[in-house]
Amino acid sequence: MTPEEFERNMVSRLKIKYLKLLVTVSEQGNIVRAAQIMNMAQPAVTKIIRDIETALDLVLFERSSRGVSLTLYGEVLIKHAKLMLSQVKHASEELSTLQGGLAGHVTIGTLITASLTLLPKTLVRLREQRPSLSVTVVEGTNDRLLPALIRGELDLVVGRMPERQEYDGLSSEVLYHEPVVIVARGGHPLGKQAEMELKDLAGEAWILPSPQTYLRKEVEQAFRDQGLARPAQVLESVSVLTNLTLLAETDMIAAMPYQVFRNYEKNGGLCRLAVGEFTRPGPVGITTRNGSHTPAAAYVMSLLREVAEELHTGTEE
Repeated sequence: MTPEEFERNMVSRLKIKYLKLLVTVSEQGNIVRAAQIMNMAQPAVTKIIRDIETALDLVLFERSSRGVSLTLYGEVLIKHAKLMLSQVKHASEELSTLQGGLAGHVTIGTLITASLTLLPKTLVRLREQRPSLSVTVVEGTNDRLLPALIRGELDLVVGRMPERQEYDGLSSEVLYHEPVVIVARGGHPLGKQAEMELKDLAGEAWILPSPQTYLRKEVEQAFRDQGLARPAQVLESVSVLTNLTLLAETDMIAAMPYQVFRNYEKNGGLCRLAVGEFTRPGPVGITTRNGSHTPAAAYVMSLLREVAEELHTGTEE
């Protein structure tokens, strides 16, 4: 079948409701559950899927006693269906905005760098200024969040970024550059030393984020730059609460963004080890899909810029 024939069949067969149905079936892996969610009869759902597969002359789902799973053709169609549904959502929000003032919904992906200071402060300001605008926050690492952004499941991602964007179809805006500091619990023996080098810490037990994070890559690059082997004792965690508990109850040390450290420095819970600037300050900012943004997402981005400007002053203290 030629691309033109596929396009003709899809335009005539794939209603928006059917796109939502296909995505729901793929997510649930079960036609009965998908039918319940869509408030449809199971035979009707089965018939719609069969009609679409017949029209396209493709098998979209593999059936088994355990449910259904996507074929290679199904994966391609679902990927584009999610993008189309995302655009429908954006169109709905823009129409609602024009009709009754700024409202809508924004789904934000956040990394550890932004989850404790930049994003919460922004959301507080958003609540004060636009209480009708709702937000969903999804926390994770870049290897999960950026593909979700490409698929249209997120409106933007906030946090530490690479110097150059590694994914096609995405754009990044740097808000400020933030240092990485090495920290330990208050009262840690190493906290009493007036000066030390990275090599002095190579044998310590470290808490580091997963290898997919830019923060981890920066730390390991710093060791390589100084001709040092990576720390051998590493516990991987991106959970701030877990890391704080581990730091409080052990002599482990951790590398963390400066703004995260500042939150816990004031009460004496953490101390900064006297290691010089072992990495360059890394860029923190916003990543979005190329193209236009909904008014709601654009407004959130404007507030992120405001708060980032205030935090940027703090990073230079």
